[in-house]
Amino acid sequence: MLSVRQICKAFSALALKDVSFEVGQGDYFVLLGASGVGKSVVLETIAGLVRPDAGWVFLDGRDITDEKIQKRKIALVFQGSALFPNMTVYDNIAYPLRCGRLRNCEIRVRAAKLAEEFAVGHLLKRRPGTLSGGESQRVSLARAVASEPRCLLLDEPISSLDTKSRCEMRALLRQINARGQAIIHVTHDYTEAVSLGTHIAVMEDGTIVQTGTAEAIFQRPRSEFVARFVGIRNFFKGRLDEARGCRAGARRFTSGGLALWVLSDSPGGDGFVCVRSEDVTISSSASQTSARNNFEGTILDIAPAGAGVEIIVDIGIGAQTEIAALVTSESVKMLYLRRGKKVWVSFKASAIKYVEK
Repeated sequence: MLSVRQICKAFSALALKDVSFEVGQGDYFVLLGASGVGKSVVLETIAGLVRPDAGWVFLDGRDITDEKIQKRKIALVFQGSALFPNMTVYDNIAYPLRCGRLRNCEIRVRAAKLAEEFAVGHLLKRRPGTLSGGESQRVSLARAVASEPRCLLLDEPISSLDTKSRCEMRALLRQINARGQAIIHVTHDYTEAVSLGTHIAVMEDGTIVQTGTAEAIFQRPRSEFVARFVGIRNFFKGRLDEARGCRAGARRFTSGGLALWVLSDSPGGDGFVCVRSEDVTISSSASQTSARNNFEGTILDIAPAGAGVEIIVDIGIGAQTEIAALVTSESVKMLYLRRGKKVWVSFKASAIKYVEK
């Protein structure tokens, strides 16, 4: 449906370099990256606010690179709601409907329906200055959807909201997408990307470095930058041995004094490995499991994490001493986990992702 091809744009402090991706009908496509990498410029280029130095934007097979903003059938919602301050909530929602030259009775019905769908029906007579952040964004979304865009662009739409409003807004965005609306959403928050995106593109320094599903991005990062950006804690640089002579398909990876067993079809050489905290198990004693990587260590820290409790274990091997595990609160209680306790950490060779340097 939407195709971005080899977009380039140079600014004094930023340059987009050959940015390309495809968004299908009904996709929720997330552009994920740190601040200042060019995510918002990509949205503004699609919307027509920025003209690229090179490259093309296609919508439904039609080249819209040089088309006027008003003709693109694309709507953009910013982090700040950007509502018309001199208009009521009703007039803000009705604005794109009036531009479509509908009759007044049709506008009233459509605006009222949108207001109810976005839970702002009780605010129709209010002005933007009297609204909360969550209310403002709901009105902004209603106004954007009113224009019936082929693609809805969202630039950090929930980053400034409180926790409750953020949860409500995520649910609302899922509902909009579930109706078949294609969405491109810019964010620097990888948990937000996972909770919303059907497809994710990670940006670094003005270019896209990896695109795929949330599972592919977070379980199989293709670069050191992606692994670190998505928050993988167990990350080790080193060298993978050559394939010959390894048992059961496992290969040895060494990082200083640390040796790990890895499953990989790479020819070997310098690179890095990463292990998700969720794939690391903790036990009070050495146990007979199929996991090839087992280490005894001491708990350094215990801290609440988004999906459980993160346990940091010092395995005492050279400079590479810490391994993070994510466990449930029930496991912490059952195993009597506490700082200073001796435990065993283990993970399978198949849980380790090796990336060539």
